[in-house]
Amino acid sequence: MTLLEKRWNRTTILMLGCMAFLVGLVAARRHMTVSGWFVLPGALFGVSLLRRRTILTTVAVVVFGLLLGAWRGGVYLHQLQPYRTLAMQKVDFTATADIDAVYGKNSQLVFAVHDVQFTYPKNVRVPGTIKVSGFGETMVYRGDRLEVSGKLYPTRGASQATVSFAKLKKTGSTSSVIDTVRRKFTAGMQSALPEPLASFGLGLLVGQRNTLPADLTQALLMVGLTHIIAVSGYNLTILLQASRRLIGDTSKVFSTVMALLLIFSFLLVAGASASIVRAAVISILGLSAWYYGRTVRPLMLILLAAAGTAYADPIYLWADISWYLSFLAFFGILIIGPLITRKLYGGKEPPLIPQILIESVCAEAMTLPLILYIFGQMSLVSLLSNMLIVALIPLAMLLSLIAGLAGMLAGNVAGWLAWPAQVLLTYMIDVVNMLSRVPHVFQQNRYLSAVDMALCYTGVVAVIGLAYLGSRRRLKFGLVALDKRSIR
Repeated sequence: MTLLEKRWNRTTILMLGCMAFLVGLVAARRHMTVSGWFVLPGALFGVSLLRRRTILTTVAVVVFGLLLGAWRGGVYLHQLQPYRTLAMQKVDFTATADIDAVYGKNSQLVFAVHDVQFTYPKNVRVPGTIKVSGFGETMVYRGDRLEVSGKLYPTRGASQATVSFAKLKKTGSTSSVIDTVRRKFTAGMQSALPEPLASFGLGLLVGQRNTLPADLTQALLMVGLTHIIAVSGYNLTILLQASRRLIGDTSKVFSTVMALLLIFSFLLVAGASASIVRAAVISILGLSAWYYGRTVRPLMLILLAAAGTAYADPIYLWADISWYLSFLAFFGILIIGPLITRKLYGGKEPPLIPQILIESVCAEAMTLPLILYIFGQMSLVSLLSNMLIVALIPLAMLLSLIAGLAGMLAGNVAGWLAWPAQVLLTYMIDVVNMLSRVPHVFQQNRYLSAVDMALCYTGVVAVIGLAYLGSRRRLKFGLVALDKRSIR
């Protein structure tokens, strides 16, 4: 069989197409865009060859991915153009608040907005988010519709611009019932637990960390635990694992329904942030494959989620560091974690706590080179702090939920019902504070160069490749031995 006649695996073809799409988006960022008229013929040609699964099919899918990425990136860049033309000018626009505001410097309300419609100096709707700081309202809640007036400044990162010392005027609200319940739950948590326990519990549950004291936030950073109080997909992953262990070997339909209910409930309560949506997409894809009895490569799940979220908002790929950290963490959890688990436990499923610890270490190891490259900081006790705290997160989230509901619905007995949460959260905060006081525990200005970072990740990929080839070789030798026994 020649190379042209060889049949390629559909999963491999799909993975190469996703990677090509991401490369096309990167090319678009360098202004290498294509017309949409080239994308449609490429799609039709790729579909017509998909059944054959030859190298010609693979090339067609890769070319289509490149064209689609370049076209999508070009369209999005054109939509972002008003941010450049209006930069450093006074602007008026309407927008919807992304999060509840907090008081920042100079007593300004600080929050992010989306669904931006500029009204002055020209009328145009733009995608993306703007970070706003300003005066004029006593409070701004997620879902509030606002008129904002101020000077527009360009910025880097996930937000496309910032406006400081802006004039704010609330014109309406699109807050849902979920937002109202969320605010009542926050008030209930704060009445049931003292500070900073209430804010810490809210950070674990819904990622609300704007009410945390500055010293506790710094302590969490110093011990490498800021990810547990962020709206992160990792918390959703932990919850799904814990629920799967609790449900046990029940019917496939019941397990699937309960997992889906947990995913969508977490989305409603914590908000549809980028990291939560990424985790939900990967979880739903993996859940679907398990339900239909399919074995899906973890790398394909990661690439599908990466391509899907980058298509929805190319800014993730172009400028959002949290997007990269999220997928690096998923790579550690879904690919490196199982390799280490298989090495330590063979074919057996490890207990929940060791599994969480292994996955946490793998996620930390995968994100560390990028963190050192971008921020130049690391914690020398992050491994120890994760071992002492991360395994308790599912229980802490459950007890915090009980405490918040008690304060919301049963104020007279809230103190008693919140007592278990108070004990556990106190332990976790005490461990954080104790470890943060260790001398020289937080290393700063320890930057990695781009070459060093690339070498680190190349080494990881090489080790995984060798482990994969070794497992395939052992499987092949095992099948040969089995065939010899059958012949005898």
